[in-house]
Amino acid sequence: MSASSATCAGAGVTGKDEARVATPLMIDALGPDKPYRSRKRGLICDVSGQNVAELTHVPALYMARTLDRLRSESGVAATLTLAERDKLLQQAALNFETARLGGIGPEEHHRLVALTSGLPVSVVRAGAATVADACRGAVKTVESARPQASVLTRLDIAPGSAAAVWRRRGRVLGVNASGNHPAVHSLWLEALALGYRVVVRPSHRDPLTAYRLVLALRAAGFADDDVLFLPCDYGVADELVRGVDLAIVFGGDAVVSRYAGGWLNTPVLPQGPGRVKVLITGRWEPFLDLVVESVSGIGGASCLNATGVLIEQNAPEFAEALADRLSHLRPLPPDHEMAELPCRPIAEARTLEAFLRQRAGNAVSLLGHAGIVCDFGNGSAALLPAVHLVDSATAEQMALELPFPCAWVAPWSRSLGTLPLRDSLVVGVATDDDALFAALVEEPSIRNVYALDRPTWWLPPGIPHDGFLAEFLMRSAAVARPHKGG
Repeated sequence: MSASSATCAGAGVTGKDEARVATPLMIDALGPDKPYRSRKRGLICDVSGQNVAELTHVPALYMARTLDRLRSESGVAATLTLAERDKLLQQAALNFETARLGGIGPEEHHRLVALTSGLPVSVVRAGAATVADACRGAVKTVESARPQASVLTRLDIAPGSAAAVWRRRGRVLGVNASGNHPAVHSLWLEALALGYRVVVRPSHRDPLTAYRLVLALRAAGFADDDVLFLPCDYGVADELVRGVDLAIVFGGDAVVSRYAGGWLNTPVLPQGPGRVKVLITGRWEPFLDLVVESVSGIGGASCLNATGVLIEQNAPEFAEALADRLSHLRPLPPDHEMAELPCRPIAEARTLEAFLRQRAGNAVSLLGHAGIVCDFGNGSAALLPAVHLVDSATAEQMALELPFPCAWVAPWSRSLGTLPLRDSLVVGVATDDDALFAALVEEPSIRNVYALDRPTWWLPPGIPHDGFLAEFLMRSAAVARPHKGG
């Protein structure tokens, strides 16, 4: 298969399990007392348009009253020791991986998430493992984030002495989640380890991962009013962010800018596009495999996938080589075990294709110029990879992130330094220039820097994604205990 003519090899191919859910699942909200089912529900469809589930949408009044109640006092988890919370999280990880929850076992869960999100089922399975690992490692991660001079409770200070106590900034954390990858739900588990109550508003594209995780946590022993699953429409999402003490908001630029401005008077941690980049100085040939994996691994739809690739030596030749390698990714339906590319409903796929063509401008298309839509003929399509060559490392396309393997390759020279790499969640760099590597690490707008001996989406438990979440949730307070009691 040539770099300029990727074929729709998976058309007409289905996964080994062709059955769909005969009766749509009923997914209730999980409130502070019991499951809640409203008359207002949203349909959850697979990428072919078939109804898979009906999802309760909680109304604004229910959301507001629930959050008022949660903020009024600390939850049960806040009264537990860190070791006790760790025990619950360990059990929750096991539940999430192995138990039948909400009537669905783990393998059926992976298949359904693949069908609704469009991610390959192998990627969904790996994402679920990431969530379970984060659950197991949540306490260790928050301990890594705790300032060395701070203690956990006032009881860790001797009577008559003073020290810094690491305490929560609030009681309730709201999570406005995205559906681009199941592993987004690995990022809020630290809050439970710290004794926060957590309210999750799931994405309409993948509500199932959050639903299963909340059920797993409750089955492990977390109280119903300590971890909640409250689906809602966009308007009620404002009520969620307004009503919690702190919030994490996932989404694109429009969503992040809407909430990060502080207009709801709630501290918000935005989790927007990653705009991940790769820089190779010197020969690029030894690093081609890792760039391919950085662009296309985990489905190519994560904020950790590489988007911009800067090459010092012969960028056009590198772009040709990258396009050739990516052209061999075979489009298959998401529940097929060999699937590697994300899928979308055909109308969404065509919209993305038109958007790519419009934004590409004068860039040279080396892969994708014949189209990025592989129509399976059942209402769904795979998104084929795209590779473009731009003439400047500061071209606007270098910041364009799309939900499939799409790379923008540009020439880079040392006179440019770190300028084209700013505002990146991750920069993967292959260089023997220690001063350049140090400059990347010191650049405030670059959140993570990896030597290019691992893909840009590498993120094991305990490694901060965009800083440790605990940096947002906690602060140190000076406490001087009385000589007796206290």
